[in-house]
Amino acid sequence: MITVTSVEAQNRFGQLLDTVQREPVTITRHGRTVALMVRPDDLQAYQQGQRTGQEAVKRAGLKAIAAFRGAGSQGSVTQLLQDREAGRLTELRKEQSTPAARDPLA
Repeated sequence: MITVTSVEAQNRFGQLLDTVQREPVTITRHGRTVALMVRPDDLQAYQQGQRTGQEAVKRAGLKAIAAFRGAGSQGSVTQLLQDREAGRLTELRKEQSTPAARDPLA
């Protein structure tokens, strides 16, 4: 991945369009990333991966809820913790459910 300033990007836009066919281009302003140029098919693949990841997190959460509810009248926080310790539930951490945690471009 190459990095250029916003002034360079403005002056070399046509050349950067060719470059982005081979690798992503990061554009900075005052030392901070302000834009990323990528091929459209790379963006679509990334977006599809994001949707797939979000769906997997939702499924894992629903599975844990269903397992907890399946405990019936004995269902309690204590039972949930025991099931988790025994490996019967998949732990879903908050940082796993945020887009930034799965974002390879960030």
